[in-house]
Parts: sequence; C-alpha cells; structure tokens
Amino acid sequence: MKHFRLAKTSNMMQPDFIFGVATSSYQIEGARNSRLKANWDTFCEKDGTIADNSNGDISCEHIKYWQDDVAIMADIGVDAYRLSLSWCRVMLADGTVNLEGVKFYINLFKALKAQGIKIFVTFYHWDLPEYLESQGGWLNRQTAFEFANYVETITPYISPYVDSFATLNEPFCSAYLGYELGIHAPGYTSQKAGKLAAHHLLLAHGLAMEVLSRLCPTTENGIVLNFSPCYPFTDSNEDAVACRYADEYLNTWYLMPLLEGRYPDIKNLLPDEVQPEIAEGDMAIISAPLDFIGINYYTRKVYQAGNNVLFKEVESNQYAKTAMGWEVVPSAFFDLLTDLNNRFDLPNIYITENGAAFDDEIIDGEVNDLARVDYIDEHLLAVEQAIQHGVPIKGYFVWSLLDNFEWSEGYTKRFGIVHVDYTSQKRTLKHSALSYKALINARNSNQ
Repeated sequence: MKHFRLAKTSNMMQPDFIFGVATSSYQIEGARNSRLKANWDTFCEKDGTIADNSNGDISCEHIKYWQDDVAIMADIGVDAYRLSLSWCRVMLADGTVNLEGVKFYINLFKALKAQGIKIFVTFYHWDLPEYLESQGGWLNRQTAFEFANYVETITPYISPYVDSFATLNEPFCSAYLGYELGIHAPGYTSQKAGKLAAHHLLLAHGLAMEVLSRLCPTTENGIVLNFSPCYPFTDSNEDAVACRYADEYLNTWYLMPLLEGRYPDIKNLLPDEVQPEIAEGDMAIISAPLDFIGINYYTRKVYQAGNNVLFKEVESNQYAKTAMGWEVVPSAFFDLLTDLNNRFDLPNIYITENGAAFDDEIIDGEVNDLARVDYIDEHLLAVEQAIQHGVPIKGYFVWSLLDNFEWSEGYTKRFGIVHVDYTSQKRTLKHSALSYKALINARNSNQ
C-alpha cells in the first residue's frame, strides 16, 4: 500500500490540525419517503438531466446504515466529519420541525461524539424544499429569510453537539450551475437568474450568520466556497484580462461580498438587466464577520479572450485528468491558497472538500485506487506548502467518505474513499481510505 508523504515534522501532523471526511445529505441519505420533496427530486424527474436517469431516492441508504458509516469513520480515525443537514428532513412545509428528522441527526451526532469525532455541519448543500422552489426558489428574496428561519429553528436542537456551522456549501454551484447554466437544479438558463440567485444566497448566509452568532457564539461559524483558479491560455494581454474577468465572475463574486462588502469590478461591465437587485443594507448583512471560510478545490480552469464575451473557457490537456475530465494540478491549489491569502484578509481556512473521481473497481475484494491516493497525496503536500507560506489552514477534509449520487452525473462517478455497492449497500474501504488511516495513525503516534 502506498503511503502519503507528509513528514512527521509537518505542521499538518501536529495534534491541532484536523483530518476529516465529508458528505452531503441528498447524495447519501436516501429515505425520500421520510422527508419533504426537494428541488433535486423534481430536477431528476425531468428527461435528460441526470446522466444515468437516476435520483437520490435510495442512494447509499445512510439513514439506514448510518451506524456502519460512523464505525467506518472511527476505524479510519478521522478527527472530524463534515455533513449537511437536509432542510427537507428536519422541517415541515408549515415551518415547524420534523422531530423524526431531527432525531436522526441527534442520534448520529451522539454516536460521532462517542467516538471523539468533531462535527462540522453545513445547513445547505443544494437540496431546497420543492415548495420553496415552486415559489421562485433563490430568485425569490423571501427564500433568504426562510433559510434564516430554518437555521434559527433547528440550531437549538443540535448546537450542543456541533463544533462548526457552515451556512451554505458552494453558492456558486447553486446559482451559476442551477440558475444560469441549467445543469443543476432547478435547471434555469438565465444570466439574470444566476446573478439574482447568487445575491439572495449570499443574503441568506448573512442573515443566518446573525442567528448563529447570537445562538452559538462558541462554535466556529462560516461558509464554504468552491474555487477553480483561472489561468490564461496564452501570454497575451487579452487573455490575461479575460482570465481576470473569469476569476471575478466565477470565484471572487462569492468571496469579495463576504470579506469586503462589495462585488468585484466586473459587475460594472454587466448589462443593467442582469445586475442583481441589491437592497439598502444587504451588503452589510452579507459581510458579517466570519470565524472561517471553507475552501473546496478540485481543479483549475483555462481562459482566453472571446469575441462577444468577456472570457471563454478553453479545454486544456496539459495535465492528467480524473474521470470527471478535470485536470490534476496540485500546483494550482497552492497558487489559489497563497493568492487568496495575499489578496484578502482571510479568517481561518479549512479545506472542506478535496478529492477526485476515478473508475474504481473491486478486484479480489479490494479497490486499489492508486490514482486517488496520488491525487490526495499531492494535494496534501500543496496544503502543507501553503501553510508554510502563511495561509491559516486549520484542517483538511477528503471528498468524499462514500461513493454517492454525483448530481447530474448520477451514480456514474465515484469520489469516495469507501466503495459502495449500490445493490447490496456493502461498504469497502479503498486503498485511499487505508492510506488516510495510516497517515492519521502516524500523526497520533507522533504526539
């Protein structure tokens, strides 16, 4: 078995650095009949939206097998588990609590605590109740206030068990992929919709941060953003400008309002009809103080100047690719982390998602996912290098604990360090999980 290369003297091999794993509710839980309908349920019902015509109705049946999954995490030895609550499971359409749904999470949290595993909760990982989607979803400003009410209602039940709260996971994906490109739920294709949804998501975050700072002043409270660092296709000035535009439109559009209370300069280049509708006081709410920012990284992007657009993505074949067709570029991870730290006054950082999909197979009862082991190893070293350059990174979470429903890709892509047979629900630790276990054991013996 190949081992990760972090040295025992690494900052990441000290007792206070957190090694974790991550999942999300819609992707693993199943048990659709015990929750409200979600926007993703509706999206999956449409023709041509999901690669294998599947849905999240059953998935990994985590609601049934959660005790097995906790035992797996305990066996690997992770310090923390990052998961998302299903808004559809813990709330009813009349705004009251679904006590059965809340009970599931409390039982899960108690079991995690019994194993000494810290709990990082994300309130929203894209599964919006369908009754809210039918009222406009994130195009409706009221949804931001419904989200804050959900956070305020549920937090008292779970806060005694939780170490860290994140409001949203990747608002870029909810807004840009869901409302602008249409490849995620709800499937809208409108630049205006994308920008309006993004603003309302950020407003929802800010409103929820007020709730969390009031109800949970001792937990770490923040948000999780995804980044794909942008590189110019050529050395030309035109491509450099296009690259900057892409970064502002796709990356810092979601970060700058949080840290500086304003949108990037590219906003001024957008037509009036697609400008987000910003009410007085919104930016002050959005830029509420953060205890941390979660950073999700998978790959980089390459851009060139476009004829009638501000930037145009270019297919790059400079590096090896994952099963998602994403280039494996750990140096871009280092570039991203150090660049953000140089440009912004960052709070504490957690790497809340990092991982890769490959075409895994079980052979003689084992999954020898060497490509994933190499991917994680190289990205751990990039994180270590960023820490040495002053980036305040406090933990690293592998995506994902389990193979699961990979959104528009259905079950065709496997990101897990644990293999799931979707027919039998048998879990099998891949070599990547065993390597992660060995790393954590080495860290523990180092203390």
